[in-house]
Amino acid sequence: MLRVLTLSSLFPDASRRNFGVFVERQTLGLAVRPGVAVRVVAPVGLPPWPLRLHPHYRALAALPRCETWKGLTVDRPRFTTWPGTDGRYHSAALARALVSVLDQIREDFAFDVIDASFFFPDGPAAVTLGARYGVPVSIKARGADIHYWGHRPATAASVRDAGDRADGLLAVSAAMRADMAAIGIDPARVMVHHTGVDLDRFAPVDRAAAKARLGVSGPLVVAVGALIVRKGHDVVIEAVARLPGVQLWIAGEGSERSRLAALAARLGIADRVRLLGSIPHDDVPGLIAAADVMALASASEGLANAWVEALACGTPIVITAAGGAADVVQDAAAGRTTDRSPTGFAAAIAGILADPPAQEATRAGALGFTWAANAAALHAHLSALVAHKT
Repeated sequence: MLRVLTLSSLFPDASRRNFGVFVERQTLGLAVRPGVAVRVVAPVGLPPWPLRLHPHYRALAALPRCETWKGLTVDRPRFTTWPGTDGRYHSAALARALVSVLDQIREDFAFDVIDASFFFPDGPAAVTLGARYGVPVSIKARGADIHYWGHRPATAASVRDAGDRADGLLAVSAAMRADMAAIGIDPARVMVHHTGVDLDRFAPVDRAAAKARLGVSGPLVVAVGALIVRKGHDVVIEAVARLPGVQLWIAGEGSERSRLAALAARLGIADRVRLLGSIPHDDVPGLIAAADVMALASASEGLANAWVEALACGTPIVITAAGGAADVVQDAAAGRTTDRSPTGFAAAIAGILADPPAQEATRAGALGFTWAANAAALHAHLSALVAHKT
């Protein structure tokens, strides 16, 4: 029996059901593998009082300390995050907070390996705890954990150190592995571990009928991602302003919402742009499948799940050449990569609308990204670390 402790600060909860759903899905896939048992520790970072009185933090503070989540036992210990320190103390605070929790867990779940599913603050804490309990540690790089925390003066050294001390390293794409190498992590130690997609839920539909159910006539472009600067929704809005009659629906929430709404109004296309907010993950397949194009102008990515989900729905994508884009856009049926400009996105979207690929040809680009393959690769990776450690 392989006993895995999954450590993830990126895991859904009752207040954030769309938060880290790809980590949840990966963990569920691993847990159903024969001969595998999984326990999840999903730490919750909270600032000192009285900042915890903010509605966002009140919701997090109210989460149960331990619960059953989709059949998984999930512990949600708290650790303190200090504002104004640029994350400098996050990992140390997390490691301290987890000692008593993991001591207790080991009484009835003697985990063989720690699987940290995000590089910061999870990774540095995981290697500290791995040394305490004498078990191997794997850390997975997904995107912002390297692109942001791996370059911040206050945290870059701890990210590199965790990469050196971990027994195994994973990256969501070959480009992500190269980004890890760029900050000093040995790429020879990094295995590419692609995300998965539920090919039953994300599947082509009758697009005209799906649009009719949404009350849409004419071309529809969809974007899925948090409303933050890095995702580049403003670029796509400006691109759609150059495409008469095209509608843009954006699923996601974030700090850029008011600025994006103002931009659409200033460009005179407020009637063609809908900010949907955060929608339930169960509603995402229907939205993407109804679209003619999924567009995301990310400044950086690891390998966005939304890219693969769109392909599985038979919806071609227009994206920047960020992160693992080359792993996903391998032919014209999958879509286009372009520069991060309104002109480039407008031209790429217009090209697909003028000559749309067959839905099944687009879907073919997602067939290699399955959760079964994801879980099998993770199982083999963690088992090898345990065998080597033994």
